[in-house]
Amino acid sequence: MDRLDRKILAVLQGNARASLQEIGQAVGLSPSPCWGRIRKMEEAGVIQGYTVRINPQSLDLADTVLVQVTLDSHSDNTLEKFGETLASIPEVIEAHLVSGDYDYLLRIVVKDTRDYERLLREKLYKIKGIRHSRSSFVLRTLKKADLPLFVGSV
Repeated sequence: MDRLDRKILAVLQGNARASLQEIGQAVGLSPSPCWGRIRKMEEAGVIQGYTVRINPQSLDLADTVLVQVTLDSHSDNTLEKFGETLASIPEVIEAHLVSGDYDYLLRIVVKDTRDYERLLREKLYKIKGIRHSRSSFVLRTLKKADLPLFVGSV
């Protein structure tokens, strides 16, 4: 991947609906070679898809909760079942297996504290194998950024 590919990615991160004409203008290429580069990055898995950013508050999902989870066991079966269960809970929008004092870090979106309490009772507390969890409500997001495309490049 060269500097032109990174420039194309930067344009797409800013506006995934940009036309080939707009992308080409921004990076100094005509639409045809631009399309060829985009297609190659899609085929290589660099571009994993195109999406829309939705304001959570517009869906009445005002609160984000970060949940640290520790499991009783680390067997393949336990980890697989835990992952499958998390995948079935729509409020869990990210789940990371991490190193350190706990096993997983979850990012969950809910309407409010009552909605989170409901989610705990009806879903999270029913998952077998959880030894301990710790929840932190996000008070304010200070930074949320796209991937840095030019870090370490010349």
